[in-house]
Amino acid sequence: MKERLQKIISARGITSRRKAEEWIAQGRVTVNGMVAALGDAADPDMDEILLDGKPLPSGQEKVYIMLHKPRGYVTTLSDEKGRDNVAQLVADCGTRVYPVGRLDMDSEGLLLLTNDGSFANRVMHPGEEVDKTYEVTVRGYHEASPALLSRPIELDGYRIRKPQVKLLRSDGDRAKFLVTIHEGRNRQVRRMCDAAGMTVLRLRRISEGALQLGTLPLGKWRYLTEEEIARLK
Repeated sequence: MKERLQKIISARGITSRRKAEEWIAQGRVTVNGMVAALGDAADPDMDEILLDGKPLPSGQEKVYIMLHKPRGYVTTLSDEKGRDNVAQLVADCGTRVYPVGRLDMDSEGLLLLTNDGSFANRVMHPGEEVDKTYEVTVRGYHEASPALLSRPIELDGYRIRKPQVKLLRSDGDRAKFLVTIHEGRNRQVRRMCDAAGMTVLRLRRISEGALQLGTLPLGKWRYLTEEEIARLK
């Protein structure tokens, strides 16, 4: 069965689908001796697909990981500033995996990683609307803050759905919220807090869809169970 080349390449666990598209555009991929172009499809069982003149590695066993990401790590695996990245924390999983979505350097909590490109794209697709819940500690709290934080504001020309906001506790101008969002815009929760006049002191993702961070220690990872994988799929 024919599939888009970038999908075939990412499914082999050697890179992301976006990077595979760059390789195709650079002329590094051939199909049956012909240089491939973006948009080309091939049958991985019938066609000879080469990257830089070499066959693609055979399909790897699919790996699905949950990491309790600490602060100070970026989810970009090729960081131009040379900062620590999350791949270093899961290096002992035995294969190269990629983050599913983002969690900025100053944030912590639940982060999925996998070598299954199709799975990652499905989870991140806007139409899936996988809810994400965060514990958010802020400064600048006042009586109107919960209502302001609950507004469906516009970000990057997109109007977010109304978030679910629960005030856990407050002490003067500091407070802790439980915030559930339905999208994954860049730094969305931080920007929501900024729009409500508050500064984020700590941001921790505790759930994504049916997955719960639970008691997984900070900086540690575990494999997802078959049931967890099935729910996400």
